[in-house]
Amino acid sequence: MKRKAARGETGKEKQEEGRLLAVGDIHGQLSLLRDLLRQVDPAQGDQLVFLGDYIDRGPDSKGVINFLLELRQQFPGIVFLKGNHEAMLLDYLAGRDRLLYLLNGGSRTLDSYTCQGQIHFPEEHLHFLQHLPLYHETDQFLFVHAGLRPGIDPAGQVEEDLLWIREEFLESNHDWGKTVVFGHTPQKKPLLSGKRIGLDTGAGHGRTLTCCEVRQRRCWTAS
Repeated sequence: MKRKAARGETGKEKQEEGRLLAVGDIHGQLSLLRDLLRQVDPAQGDQLVFLGDYIDRGPDSKGVINFLLELRQQFPGIVFLKGNHEAMLLDYLAGRDRLLYLLNGGSRTLDSYTCQGQIHFPEEHLHFLQHLPLYHETDQFLFVHAGLRPGIDPAGQVEEDLLWIREEFLESNHDWGKTVVFGHTPQKKPLLSGKRIGLDTGAGHGRTLTCCEVRQRRCWTAS
């Protein structure tokens, strides 16, 4: 796919545009993540956006974070959004809502960070978790973990809605002027409707992990 010519460009000056790739909720499934990216085979011109929920429920949350940090070295423009599970972990580490976190698969993450009976989060991992943005916009797409509250611009949304909202977003016909790409709510297969692309396909529940080239709506899955 070629980008439109900027003002003053000739046809010969057009450059090949990379893919715009979004990845759904990983939930500690490192082997699925590796398999998925082998299929997608991202190149330097591609833009990667991860939709949050890297941790919990699966067997290797620590390995997933290590892998993502290494991936950022290869692709400096990569975007990692915050998910509700990252928020719950940060609350747990701050001494808040600890039972809520454990009931949502958090114990498997804590196990992956436990060595000789002690839980230890490397400073680089904590920095990663503490500095995740809540949404990302391009000219045509709006990427967010859970969705948006209808009638409110992205900048006016509250964090709780961006990370947790379900029915109010999913059942709304509101048009934000861009295609909203989201995760959080598990689907049996990717949701590819007119103005919504939903990419949580249940990796945290033993199903699949999905990546979508959102401009062409081409999907890859690992199971």
